Amino acid sequence: MTSYLFVGPTLPRPEIATLCDFVCLPPAAQGDVLQLTKARPRAIGIIDGYFDGMPAVWHKEILWALTQGIHVFGSASMGALRAAELHTFGMRGVGRIFDAYLGGELEDDDEVAVTHGPAATGYVTLSEPMVNIRATLNSAVREGIVREATRASLVELGRGLFYQERSWERLLAVGEADLPAGDMQALRDWLPTGRIDQKRLDGLEMIAAMGKFLAGAPGPIQPTFKFEWTDMWENATQSAAARGIVDSENDGGSQDEWVLDQLRLDEAAFQPVRQRALARRLANDAPRSPAIDPAARRAAEQRIRTRLGLIRRSDLDRWCSENNLDAADFARLIDEETRLAEFEARLDPYLGRDLLDQLRLDGTYSRFAARAARKRAALAESGQIDVAPIDVGLTPIGLVAWYFESRLGRSIPEDLDSYISRLGFKTRADFYRALTRERVYSQSGKVEADR
Repeated sequence: MTSYLFVGPTLPRPEIATLCDFVCLPPAAQGDVLQLTKARPRAIGIIDGYFDGMPAVWHKEILWALTQGIHVFGSASMGALRAAELHTFGMRGVGRIFDAYLGGELEDDDEVAVTHGPAATGYVTLSEPMVNIRATLNSAVREGIVREATRASLVELGRGLFYQERSWERLLAVGEADLPAGDMQALRDWLPTGRIDQKRLDGLEMIAAMGKFLAGAPGPIQPTFKFEWTDMWENATQSAAARGIVDSENDGGSQDEWVLDQLRLDEAAFQPVRQRALARRLANDAPRSPAIDPAARRAAEQRIRTRLGLIRRSDLDRWCSENNLDAADFARLIDEETRLAEFEARLDPYLGRDLLDQLRLDGTYSRFAARAARKRAALAESGQIDVAPIDVGLTPIGLVAWYFESRLGRSIPEDLDSYISRLGFKTRADFYRALTRERVYSQSGKVEADR
């Protein structure tokens, strides 16, 4: 059984390779530990993890790993934080930073936070963590480089800096404005050889501790707590599965993963599906009332079943089987579709600028703009800018029938008002006006250039 290590800027991969045979993974983010539980590793070590930019590793997924008999270690950075919070549940913390969090000496998350480059740079560190500043200044006092009062002042100045802006150069520049010049110069001269990287030291200590522990061939950890399967955890596991986080058991991936891979390789099909999927995710993650309107839900189910031709129950059962769903999955889809419809209905009237921006990014704005300009010029020339259906000898329903049956080659939607709203028209009158203008322009003899 393999052991894994989440590590980024704290320790370089080449150095780790000389110390152990653990599999190194990028800094831990939400869902990563949950993913590893499926691989049944002997142990998981967490050194680095994301603090912002993406959700941090959850306490609950670490607890889940422990219930699966997996030993989990933490140190140096995010690992030290989580170990201090979960040590009573069986997570093993290692190092001075862990001890400081556990004892209450440290409390703020940003004590260990750093800015770093991407994986391609080896996660090069771009700022100095506060825990390293503390350790270095403590050493400077012990060696007589600075006085205790200077150390205390520099610690407070460092804490006052945003973690992304912390660096020795910045801290020295701020300190030199008010602190004793002799102390500051001595510290500046001493730093190149005296700086302490406490996070690195703790990370190395954890790797050694993990290796020693695993060499003793320990059995699976026996948790002393009861894992509570909450609604939030249920949602988390479903979300992880939807993102492809939870792997199947060594069989080359689940059917869903194979389907997703096939979709992703078909770019023309993937993009519109992705856009719709993003809207679904936003709709279902957005704040909402807990109850779904029964009438809206029935309408959503009717739309889906009509569109898919699932009139009879046997049709629905067959479709679910073909799509690897059960009755509960179909009910969930209906709930999500209902929320999506509500979400879209709230946003549709305000999407005008967003639609135009998307056209620009798609590179199609000029095509739509050119045709719209030609249409407007032709109607202005004939004095029909504000033409109404009756002016062209059509009733509104006749105009609608022309548009859907002749132009789109489809039947008129059963819920025409919902259709109009989804297009972003405020009223039927606005929709009729747009159709009338299109009908007049299409019969003007000046539309050939658009074809």
